[in-house]
Amino acid sequence: MEDVHFRDPASTLRPQSLAIVGASDRARWPERIFTSLRKGGFPGRIYPINPRLKEVWGTTCYPDLASLPEPVEHAVVIVPAPAVQQVLEEGVRSGLKSATVYAAHIGEGTDPEVVARGAALKDMAARSGLIVAGPNCMGGNSLHDRYFGYPNTDLCKVPAGAVSIVSQSGGTLQFIVTSAAARGIGFSHMVSSGNELCLDLADYVNFLVDDPHTKVIALFIEGIRRADAFMVAAGRALAAGKPIIAIKTGRSKQSRDAAQSHTGAIAGDFTVFEAMCERYGITLCATLEDMFEVMLVFQAGRLPRGPRVGFITTSGGTVDLLYDYFEEIGGIEVPDFTAETKARIAGHATSDTAIKNPLDSGIPSSEAAGAEISKAVAADPNIDILAWAGVLPGGSRKRDPDALRSVLASTDKPVIAFGRTTYMVGPEALTFQNEVGIPFLQGLKPTLRAIAALSSYSACRARPLPQRPAIAVSGAGDATILADDLAAAGIPVPRSAMATTPAEAAIVATGIGFPVALKIVSPDISHKTEVEGVRLALSSAAIVAHAAGELTDGVRRHAPSARIDGLLVQEMVSGVEVLLGARTDPQYGPFLVLGTGGVFVEVLDDVAARLLPVTPDDVRAMIRTLKLGKLLAGFRGRRACDVEALVAAVCRFGDFFLRHRTVLSDLEINPLIVRPAGEGVCAVDIRHAPATS
Repeated sequence: MEDVHFRDPASTLRPQSLAIVGASDRARWPERIFTSLRKGGFPGRIYPINPRLKEVWGTTCYPDLASLPEPVEHAVVIVPAPAVQQVLEEGVRSGLKSATVYAAHIGEGTDPEVVARGAALKDMAARSGLIVAGPNCMGGNSLHDRYFGYPNTDLCKVPAGAVSIVSQSGGTLQFIVTSAAARGIGFSHMVSSGNELCLDLADYVNFLVDDPHTKVIALFIEGIRRADAFMVAAGRALAAGKPIIAIKTGRSKQSRDAAQSHTGAIAGDFTVFEAMCERYGITLCATLEDMFEVMLVFQAGRLPRGPRVGFITTSGGTVDLLYDYFEEIGGIEVPDFTAETKARIAGHATSDTAIKNPLDSGIPSSEAAGAEISKAVAADPNIDILAWAGVLPGGSRKRDPDALRSVLASTDKPVIAFGRTTYMVGPEALTFQNEVGIPFLQGLKPTLRAIAALSSYSACRARPLPQRPAIAVSGAGDATILADDLAAAGIPVPRSAMATTPAEAAIVATGIGFPVALKIVSPDISHKTEVEGVRLALSSAAIVAHAAGELTDGVRRHAPSARIDGLLVQEMVSGVEVLLGARTDPQYGPFLVLGTGGVFVEVLDDVAARLLPVTPDDVRAMIRTLKLGKLLAGFRGRRACDVEALVAAVCRFGDFFLRHRTVLSDLEINPLIVRPAGEGVCAVDIRHAPATS
């Protein structure tokens, strides 16, 4: 990432002067932009450009950029695709600094002419230093700077605020902004980035990190063109305390890599993208509706010290639903209140109130009584976030803003109000929300996901970004040498030995001690079970010899062209089977996968991924998200497993892969057996693929 560079979009978002190329009374987009700039109070000079007109919109119109009385900083270029290149070349000669290109059919798709246009534009920008937004975009607005380049007058009326959004979908940007504004979210910049032939997401994020008006960054992502630069920018945003909220298309399994290992088969592009988001504290939303709630909670500006939430509701049914959702959503802890807190609550609650967390307080006798209960919960040392069930005023619903303001003023912890379902929000309600300074979320599940995101981001900010270890000088060899290397790195392997004949296998097994496992060794076979290449729990020399003959014959039936190097005899190891794999993703770099192992890996799909390196806390967090965690804790009377030995082994495995990442493209242990507590782990089956030069 040392060679990462960024282009500055400042002149495309807050230009001092601009030209509108394609000005016409009959062209809707240029006219809307001009009108929005004039009515919105844009402070710079505006020059319409059209060679066929002397005047347009009541002002002088110029034939081209070269004929302007002065060079302009930015050009809004709304002309057909074939004419764009000439306009920009002329602009560069006339001192133009940047341009927004709205036309499609420049660089996208496979049409040779369209591809050639894109290449020419990209080459010109690189040669000249011209900063280009788009093409195939809808421009952008900068509300604090009174710049309006998006051809929609409604977006100019959105209240200025602290959220900036960049969307690779121009039409979706309009929907997100108008819907979010209707909930009380204010915007600084809104950008439609289009084909990103010059400026891309990384450039915009990097710019927004330094923008004084931006406190929260929202992204609608279809693809990331420069992952290395994006991660650098995301790291800067994390360090600056500017949360990134993202929604990304492309969760489909169709994008998964058909690699030879389970790691490649189950960890597709989106899984690794999720791992990147986790590393850099990016909140990845599953739906646009979730995005609005997360924007609201981050816009409030307070971060918790931990994940412990105090819930106050007015309904036992709400409490029951919350309990149902806690485990499903995760990331939230609901500790009991202290005795002091319970005493404070009792002074304002009815005598039959069961004081616990979540709290069903019933309908408080007054707004003041409800505020005092909220203050008591907020002051509890066991609580990091106060979540209070309440809705905004509207119609016959009235609220006292002073009571809620007093709750917020009583604590520095996040204070969140939430409704059980969605409801309409009117101007009066938005005014109230702004007055009290508390975000009012809608829907129980979206509320819990937003709270979990707030807690997760705060935790991510508190931990340093890990550094990758240096690359080892020596490389990894064949499977046997690799097993020895892993054992030397602190990952135990079972006692084992190679044999070439059934008789030799029987002798080796006797030396190891029964029971043993028998496995075919072939560079042409990745999944041994698929070709009947494994026998387990063999209890005598005779059984081993017989199984060896059957195993060899069976493999030759299923894979007659496979080269058989011999038979591996291993001691039998029992415990919970875990998958542990590492690969280097072409975009995001080395990553690790941990999950339930064995032969049903793809069926169970119980895996978690993280970018490498990982820390012990990372591994424990992965285990908590998996069904594997229940197996390790002891299932149906089985003994609990040695989780800490697993944690240590995963970290060592990740470091081993990083040190050998120039010679290994793929490394996998399946299964890694986790033995009962105190007995450690054992890497039973190791597979690897060499890196391609």
